[in-house]
Formats: sequence, C-alpha cells, structure tokens
Amino acid sequence: MNIDSTQTPIVDLRDLTRTYQTGEFAVHAVRGVSLQIRRGDFVAIMGASGSGKSTLMNTLGCLDQPTSGDYVLDGISVARLDRKRLADLRNRKLGFVFQSFNLLSRTSALDNVELPMLYSVPMISYRERKQRASQALVRVGLGKRQGHLPSQLSGGQQQRVAIARALVNEPELLLADEPTGNLDTRTSIEIMGVFQGLNTTGITVVMVTHELDIAAYCRRVVVMRDGRIISDDRNDSPRSAREEIQTLDAAEQKANLA
Repeated sequence: MNIDSTQTPIVDLRDLTRTYQTGEFAVHAVRGVSLQIRRGDFVAIMGASGSGKSTLMNTLGCLDQPTSGDYVLDGISVARLDRKRLADLRNRKLGFVFQSFNLLSRTSALDNVELPMLYSVPMISYRERKQRASQALVRVGLGKRQGHLPSQLSGGQQQRVAIARALVNEPELLLADEPTGNLDTRTSIEIMGVFQGLNTTGITVVMVTHELDIAAYCRRVVVMRDGRIISDDRNDSPRSAREEIQTLDAAEQKANLA
C-alpha cells in the first residue's frame, strides 16, 4: 500500500513538550518533539525507560495534554480541549491496544468487543452492536470464538479480542502499547501479522515497543532518548509475519515427520 505524501497528516505534533512537577523538581518527559504521521502508516516508537515514549503515546491517545506546543489529530487541535471533548475525540477517532488485555473475565469475547459502542454518540442499536462486534472478531480471525470467555482463550486470542475491541468504533488511528509484551515468540509474530493485515486495509497504526524484532515488522521506526526524537527512519522492507508463520509451520511439520 502506498502512502500519499501530499495528504494532510493524521497526526501532527508541533514542538511538543510535557513537563511534570514532582515536589521541587521538574521532569521534562518530552522536549520539543515535532512529528507527522500520514494516513496508512505503520510506525514503531522505541526508546529505553525514561525516554519519553510512553508520555508521547499518552499524548497521542489524548490521555495527557502537552505543557506547550500543539497536537493536531485528523485536523483537530486537541492541546487545549477540555476533558469531555477529549473523551469524545478518543471514542470517535482512536482505538487502544495494551500489553495487558484488559478484558472482562466473566464476559464473552463478543460482549467484550461491544463495550466501546456503549459509549458511542449517537447510541448504536443493540442489533448493530452485535453485528459490528461480530464483524470485528471475524476480522482478527476469531469468528468461531465469539461466545468464549477470556479464560477459554489463549493469550494470543485474548489479544486478538482486545484488537477487535479497539477496531469496533472504526477509529482513524490505532494505538498499541507493547501489545506483544506478554506473549511468546510465535504468538507475537501472529499478532504482528494481525496488525500488518489491518495496516494493508488502510488503518494507521502507531506502536510503542522496546523490542527491535517487533519494530522490524513496522514500516517506520522512531527512536526517542531523553524526551527527544533522535532518529526517524523508513523501513522499506519490513518483516512479513505471514511468511514467518508459514516457515515455522513448515519446520514444525518436518520435525513431526522425522
């Protein structure tokens, strides 16, 4: 999929700063970051602990507001919006996937995916909620697991439910914070395959990760240090999760026949 470089960016950070006060000391978590992300891109944000990547992700997700500078999301300047308008913007424009799956343990996969629609404005009908939740689960490969509780699903399947939940309101931007952090190697590759598949349909994905192997599946890698961006590189040959899973399957089949 080609990204139109002439298109207005979905994310436009302009000289963004975020400073926290802890007692008598000021912590400069983000220092003058400017960053543009085009529609349809797949971006990894990397950095050591304390680099500012989590603060930057919170800002992108409208969970935190900058101390100075501006953040324009899909043409809307959000830096000074009040809490109510920020919450509405999050619900309409953003989808979130976290390291912890954050699923309701006594609720089916389908009902977990429905949850964001309960807060939609205008309200979505019961029938449409069920239909959209079901379609989202099919989209991530869980069409046959819709009635299962989280305890009846593997870690990778639970993360797929979380991704479906993030997609169900058809967000403009999908934000993933260490989405493979709790998963084994094969399952991590499978989840990256889900993200790559979604990205090929035009969904913009921004992912925080500390793993170079995971960033290699993305098409752009931004590295932060001490609150600043120190590199921002295109990856013209991202790893293909689909091909790697096929290779793993072939190796496993060969081992079983030996």
